Amino acid sequence: MKRLFRLLIIVFSILSLGAFLISFYMIRNLYIRHSAEGNAPLNYHFSLYLPDNQNAFFTEIIRGAERAAAEANAAISIHSIDPGKNELEMAAYTGVDGVIVCPYLEDALARRQLEKLGQIPVVIINHNIPNDQPWPFIGANNFDMGRRLGAETGKITDGPIRLALVYSDKAPGIYGERELVEMGIANALGDRLEAPILEYRTNLNPLDAEALLYRLLPRAGINTIIFTDANDTLAAAQTLIDMNLVGQVQVIGFGDDPGILENIRKGVIAATVVTNPERIGYEAVRSLAALRSTGYTSTSIDTGIEIIDWLNIR
Repeated sequence: MKRLFRLLIIVFSILSLGAFLISFYMIRNLYIRHSAEGNAPLNYHFSLYLPDNQNAFFTEIIRGAERAAAEANAAISIHSIDPGKNELEMAAYTGVDGVIVCPYLEDALARRQLEKLGQIPVVIINHNIPNDQPWPFIGANNFDMGRRLGAETGKITDGPIRLALVYSDKAPGIYGERELVEMGIANALGDRLEAPILEYRTNLNPLDAEALLYRLLPRAGINTIIFTDANDTLAAAQTLIDMNLVGQVQVIGFGDDPGILENIRKGVIAATVVTNPERIGYEAVRSLAALRSTGYTSTSIDTGIEIIDWLNIR
């Protein structure tokens, strides 16, 4: 037993050392490449930590962060916050000038990871983590998102509303702020909610929403469903068509994927909520640069949302 325990310690140490060396190698290459291109010395090097299950939303965040980094003459490297890879835990030893983190773990675990960064400037994006000394937060106001989703639900649904809200592991930030989202919805709908909001959650499988609807829709009374992920929204639209339930169940989706917009035009989906992930990445780097150069920045920046329905379809 002791031999197995020692072996596990050795394996964990090797993995941690490997993560550190990879991060160090990436940072070194960034500086070497920048110098080789004949540019002025970099002002800063920042690290952006995102969930492993990266999708189009996170790609947009990266695009915005890289644009802001170019304007600030800074380098930015992209890393995972999967606890098994230990990359975030090793950030304090990489010599970076600041860290941007999109947390998706439970708040207590995410807070412990962030506190290990010590004096390194930190900016949180997409899902806020409460702390005694709050980290600057960049992202949508999720209570306002819920309030506007509730207002849209009231507009598209006649009579009493029996609402199902589908979160997704593919959009961990919204799930992390679910209490605020649901408070906003309930605030907007008031006594039009016939029953408490029914909460569901899909996994990383893009077809999990389809399976959920086949289980869910035979239940009597559910007349409105809100999705928080673009892939789930597309799967739900096709499932409504297959089950011949278009118009009987109202769907509010997430994202501005062309397929989602086309389903709004066809009347399959009633509306969709659109955030601005590129602006989230852009403002995060700008805030981190300000924090590094002046010692302070805005406590939070609301990057806003937009509701698209058939009245304002692009």
